[in-house]
Amino acid sequence: MFSKSTLSYEPLPLPDRASYSDAEMAAKSGDFLAHMRRRHTVRDYSDRPVPRAVIESCIAAAGTAPSGANHQPWHFVAIANPALKARVRAEAEEEERRFYAGGAGDEWIKALEPIGTTAEKPHLTIAPWLIIVFAQRWGQFDDGSRYKNYYVPESVNIATGFLLTALHTAGLCTLTHTPNPMKFLNDALGRPASEKPTMIIAVGHPSEDATVPGVAKLKKPLQDISTFRE
Repeated sequence: MFSKSTLSYEPLPLPDRASYSDAEMAAKSGDFLAHMRRRHTVRDYSDRPVPRAVIESCIAAAGTAPSGANHQPWHFVAIANPALKARVRAEAEEEERRFYAGGAGDEWIKALEPIGTTAEKPHLTIAPWLIIVFAQRWGQFDDGSRYKNYYVPESVNIATGFLLTALHTAGLCTLTHTPNPMKFLNDALGRPASEKPTMIIAVGHPSEDATVPGVAKLKKPLQDISTFRE
């Protein structure tokens, strides 16, 4: 929680810096690319437990992300409790049934066909952890007064990317899930009105018979996702 009395500008010497040669930079960036190419969205989980300490470290890594005015407008709720996971699944599937029954529109449903998704979400109870990402519309000073958060979607999206990368680096699989609407998560998890749920992330180890849809391996080439002006 921020204190008004400590909010002042104080320039500090850069505490950490890397000094790699061009060759070292190329090697490290190539290694990271290869590492991220081994990340897969997984819908088939085993019930193998994941230690809480691992989840804590990954969330802490997400908390290092940059944010508008350094307000860090995010909150992560990690759920291992079976009854609570079952409630999240039941309410998420209720929203999903409405989605697949016509709420999404024919074009959207058609686009999802190669992915193989349905309204059934067993991963929400089988995966050992669910991490719910909340975006904080506003914060509070230590005296209880409100302050506005800035660039909230952008900041939370960056932090979520950090989280997914950290979980992958820990050897875990993930599945991002965004039922719409997600207001039920505030009620289920006791989160305040200032927070908007943005994503459910299932986290765990893949089952022995886990699969991925073939189209998920089709990634746009570099020339289609980038432009260089030198």
